[in-house]
Amino acid sequence: MALNIADLLEHAVDAAGDRTAVICGDRQVSYVELDERANRLAHHLASVGVGKGDHIGIYSRNSIETIEAMFAAYKLRAIAINVNYRYVADELRYLFDNADLVALMHERQYAPTVAEVLPSAPKLRNIVVVEDGSDVDYTGVEYETALAAQSPERDFPERSADDRYILYTGGTTGYPKGVIWRHEDVWRVLGGGIDFMTGEYVPDEWTMAEQAKQGPGLVRMTISPLIHGAAQWAVFGALFPGGTAVLVPQFEPDEVWRAIQKHRVQVLAFVGDAMARPMLKAYQDGDYDASSVVAFSSHAALFSQSVKQAYLETFPNAVLTDAIGSSESGFTGISLITKDADHSQGPRVNFTKQALLLDEDGTKIEPKPGAVGLMARGGHVPVGYYKDPDKTKKIFVEIDGKRYVVPGDYGRYEDDGTVTLLGRGSQCVNTGGEKVFPEEVEGALKSHPDVFDALVVGVPDERYGERVGAVIAPMPGASLDTAALDAHVRTKIAGYKVPRSYWVVPEVHRQPSGKPDYPWAKSYAEEHADSALAVTR
Repeated sequence: MALNIADLLEHAVDAAGDRTAVICGDRQVSYVELDERANRLAHHLASVGVGKGDHIGIYSRNSIETIEAMFAAYKLRAIAINVNYRYVADELRYLFDNADLVALMHERQYAPTVAEVLPSAPKLRNIVVVEDGSDVDYTGVEYETALAAQSPERDFPERSADDRYILYTGGTTGYPKGVIWRHEDVWRVLGGGIDFMTGEYVPDEWTMAEQAKQGPGLVRMTISPLIHGAAQWAVFGALFPGGTAVLVPQFEPDEVWRAIQKHRVQVLAFVGDAMARPMLKAYQDGDYDASSVVAFSSHAALFSQSVKQAYLETFPNAVLTDAIGSSESGFTGISLITKDADHSQGPRVNFTKQALLLDEDGTKIEPKPGAVGLMARGGHVPVGYYKDPDKTKKIFVEIDGKRYVVPGDYGRYEDDGTVTLLGRGSQCVNTGGEKVFPEEVEGALKSHPDVFDALVVGVPDERYGERVGAVIAPMPGASLDTAALDAHVRTKIAGYKVPRSYWVVPEVHRQPSGKPDYPWAKSYAEEHADSALAVTR
C-alpha cells in the first residue's frame, strides 16, 4: 500500500471526477481540475530541478492555489513547507534557512518581503508568484503562466508511505520547529486513516476512495489558516473521501456565514474560543441560514464551557465535538459535547487507544481518578524535528520497547475514564509549590458570562514566588466586577488556582491559529504591574 498523500488524493480524483473539490471565495475547482492543475505545477517545478526530498515553501493565505501547491509537492515526492504569512523579514530569514527551501510559491503582496530576504537564502532558486490584485513588482514566474506551459498528465514516479511531510510549528514560544512525519503516520492520526470516535484504523488506501464512489461526501469548511496543520488536515480529510472543502481567504465571521449559507456547509471546523466567539456573535447579529450545519468541530485551542453551551443552545440540532492534539502528537482525544457535560476546568475527552499519561520519570500512570501526568501518544508518531536531534530526544521517548511522543501537555484522569487537558507544562505557574495550569484557570474564568477571553500567566510574588495573574477581555458592554468574578471562579477550581491579579484589556492577543500568545500576556502583565486589579481576600 502506498498510503501517500498524493496517492490518496488521486484515488479520490478517479472516484469523484467532476464533483466540486475545493471552493474559496468566488472560485471553485472540480477534482479533475484540481488534479490537472497540481500536475501542471509539479511538472513546472520538476522542469527547474525540484524533485524528491526538496523543500518547497508555500507563503499564502487560504486559496485554491495553496492546496494545488501542496499536492504538487507531494506528487513529486518533495515536501511542502508552511510559511506563516504574518512573519516579518527576520522570521522569514530564519525559516527559509532552517527549512532549506529550494523553491517558493507566494502571493504577490508578499513580494517586497521575499525580495528583502532572498539575498540570505542562496538555496532558494525558484519562485512562483500568485496574482492577488497587489500592485507590487516581483521576481519569479507568474503562477498561471507556469501552469499553462506544462502538461496536465499524471505521469510521476511511484511514491511511498515513507515519503516525508513536514509541518513547521511555533507552539507558544520560540522559533518555529519542523515536525517530520512519514506520510502513512500523519494520515493515520490526522487525515482519516483512523476512526476518531472508535480509534480503529482504516483497512487500506482504497477505503476512503470507495466512500467517494458511493456518492457526494460532506461539505466541510475550515476557517483556520492553511499555514497550520489542523486546517491542512481538515481539507485533506474532506477531499480523500470525495467531499467538498470550503475555504475563505482569511477569517471574517460574516464572510464565513455567507459561505456556509451559499454552499450549504455541513461540517464547520474552527479553533477554540478565538474563532467560535466572534462566529457566534456574527450569527446572532446577522440573518443567516445555517440549517445545513450538522456538526461543529473545535480543535487545537481552548474551547470554553460557556461557549460550548451557547452553541448547543443556538444550534440544538447540530453535533458539537472538541478534539485535542498537537503538531507532534496528532489526534490524541475527542469528546462529544452535551448540555449536562462540565468542561469548565479544561477540555475533557476520551483518549485515543494509543494515548496515556506518564509521570515525570516516564513511567505509565494508572488511570485512577485525579491522577495527573504528561500526555503521551504511541502508535503512529513523527520521525522527529528537522535538524534538531536534541529536541527530538527530549520529546520522543521509548517506553517498554515502544516509541512515544510527549509534547509537554498535562492531563488528569477523571472518574468516568475521560481525561481533562490541563495545559502545557512550560506555561505552568508555580505558586507556593503548587502547580497551576493556565488552561484550567482560563476555562473557569471564561465560564463567567462577563468574560469574553482570558490568558493566565505567572507573575512575581514575594511570598509565593509566583502568583496567578489573568489578562481578561470582557464581553462587549460588560463591566467586569473582579470580586464577583473571583467568587464565581472559586466554585470551579481550588482557591490556590484563582487569579490574584487581573488586567482588563480591549482584546486578548492570539496567534493566527487561535492559539494563546502567552509571551504577549506575560509582557503586558510585567509592563502594567502597577495597574493590576487585586482581589481582597
